[in-house]
Amino acid sequence: MTISAAALYRLKSDARRGLLENDLILERFFRRYADGLTEEQGAVLTQLLALSDNDLMDLLIGRVDSVVALGEVCSTPTFLALLGRLRER
Repeated sequence: MTISAAALYRLKSDARRGLLENDLILERFFRRYADGLTEEQGAVLTQLLALSDNDLMDLLIGRVDSVVALGEVCSTPTFLALLGRLRER
């Protein structure tokens, strides 16, 4: 099931970050994939957006593939697919 308009709005609001690089990556992601986000992807994205700017940047640019704060979420297929989309150029 796709994510509701209200949930998508909250995600986009939470995506406004302190680092311009994060903002640019997240903006590109939402332009490409916002219409097809599922509730499960939205839940994972919510957890990603709760990370500190530096931890999120490390994930987005591929410096790391997981962070301790996310625990086992980092090994789920939804997380891996979402991270792959976020890393697309």
